[in-house]
Amino acid sequence: MSIKVGVIGAGWMVKYHAEGFRAAGAEIVAVADPLPGAAENAAKQWNIAKTFDTVDRMLAEAPEIDAVSIIVPNKFHAPLAIQCLEAGKHVFCEKPPGLNAAEVAEMIEVAKVAGKTLMFNFNNRARPESQAMKKYVDDGTVGTINSAQAKWIRRTGIPGFGGWFTTKAMSGGGATIDLLHMIDLALYLMGYPEPSHVLANTFDTHITDPGFKGPWGIPDREGGTTDVECAAHGFVRFKTGQVLSLQVSWAEMVKREEVSVVFQGTKAGGKVERLFGRDGLDETAIDTCELYVQENGNSVNRTIITEACEDMGRIHSASNFIHTINGTAEPFNTPDQAHKLMWIIDALYESAKTGKPVSYK
Repeated sequence: MSIKVGVIGAGWMVKYHAEGFRAAGAEIVAVADPLPGAAENAAKQWNIAKTFDTVDRMLAEAPEIDAVSIIVPNKFHAPLAIQCLEAGKHVFCEKPPGLNAAEVAEMIEVAKVAGKTLMFNFNNRARPESQAMKKYVDDGTVGTINSAQAKWIRRTGIPGFGGWFTTKAMSGGGATIDLLHMIDLALYLMGYPEPSHVLANTFDTHITDPGFKGPWGIPDREGGTTDVECAAHGFVRFKTGQVLSLQVSWAEMVKREEVSVVFQGTKAGGKVERLFGRDGLDETAIDTCELYVQENGNSVNRTIITEACEDMGRIHSASNFIHTINGTAEPFNTPDQAHKLMWIIDALYESAKTGKPVSYK
């Protein structure tokens, strides 16, 4: 039986969710968005039969829906996920999982009671380079990853001024929570160990400078709020003795946008990387995946060749959600991992605020 999906939010990410769900054999039967005309425009573009201006109406008038995907500002992730889980729907939610770890804990509890699948769009796990590297980790080639460095840095990447991205009450934070993908990918490759403590600092340099705005065309909101960081540097120590350092920014004095995880294992090191010629434009990107080993007394760098993937795993990630529901694939992510990630991000912000390490409880 084909899984029937309802989409909440009619923004540009619908393209990737739609392609991914359909590639896995699902049907998209409805789209809901309160913005006048948004649902209708998305339905026309992506051939979706039913449109609604509220989630309540979609759930009531499209009872055939088995699952929903949530593509809305961060503040609404948890309440909408909980509403849909309680209505008996599987949920695929955009990142971040919620505004904080407490929200994710509540989502997990509701999903358990409902007996439904809860997944998040950590699409960088689904990139061909990431999946190729994960196989080297899983088969023992890498050994234990002792240390890793996660980086998503931009020189000019502030997503508008005064809108929901720069309003902490709506977003949960700035660059750190927005560009959390490489932190998640590093943890994924490391086996998602339990944290011991976190030390970090954040910076708001350039956060109101229009010269550092990104190229996505998100409109500024005059008189709006800008109370989030545009860069963070931090360090996480795990109870296993493993360590992770991180650098995340919307606006920093760097050469160009860089998206990478580098790690050092007991048997091999490696790197998964995406370099941009211009900030934020995927068509200029160069993806690399490398493994570093010692063979016969020589330092050998292996280039791992994978297929091109301009969408950064977004389509494959959405497909995996459907395959997981159908029992034909293992999930790329679990709710417990999402909770641990959000605890680390909470701790990063707390450490930056207090100037002290934050211990895991």
